[in-house]
Amino acid sequence: MSEDLQANRTREIDDYIQALFPPDEALAFTLRNSEAHNLPHINVSPNEGRLLYILAKMCGARKILEIGTLGGFSTINLARALPPDGKLLSLEYSTRHAELARANIVHAGLQKLVEVRVGAALDLLPQIEESGEGPFDLFFIDADKENYPGYLDWAIRLSRPGSVILSDNLIRNGAVINPPPDNETAQVIHRYNQELADNPRLDTMILPIIRESIDGLGITLVK
Repeated sequence: MSEDLQANRTREIDDYIQALFPPDEALAFTLRNSEAHNLPHINVSPNEGRLLYILAKMCGARKILEIGTLGGFSTINLARALPPDGKLLSLEYSTRHAELARANIVHAGLQKLVEVRVGAALDLLPQIEESGEGPFDLFFIDADKENYPGYLDWAIRLSRPGSVILSDNLIRNGAVINPPPDNETAQVIHRYNQELADNPRLDTMILPIIRESIDGLGITLVK
């Protein structure tokens, strides 16, 4: 099969799965509202969002920490897995993105479960530790890739045995296999993936994710 035919087939598979489990009104609104406000098109796909929900539900998460909110699409998927007394704390660098995410979260009726906190995550994470807000049951890392190693360190510090760490964008259409010298992001993620594999405190699998290209979701269990 040619590369073009293979790419078309992967899109067809993604579309087929999404047609089986389409986004509901609140999720569709979030996508439309984010596009209307010119947010970058870097949110998780509807299929990956549903995967996040299922993983959070399966592990019985009651406290979730998300690094990178954007328009709140992944936030809504994750928050829906929480029990009525659960809590999701999402960290977002951009005030504009945070404001839009909060509006989308309100539209989804999840404002009692979710707090969007604005600031650089590496500044906020020490404050979270100092205030005793951890440990968290599940983490979702989907922010600036250059700081992924620091985010992982903090996720481990704020975890407990059995916590789950989800890390997005770990394949980058294969660029991480032999990262080019001029692709700093691929180099960082290449080292990040190796850390997930080598860290004795972690059990990890990277699951390929089909979208316009091939990416990957790291699924990590803290020992």
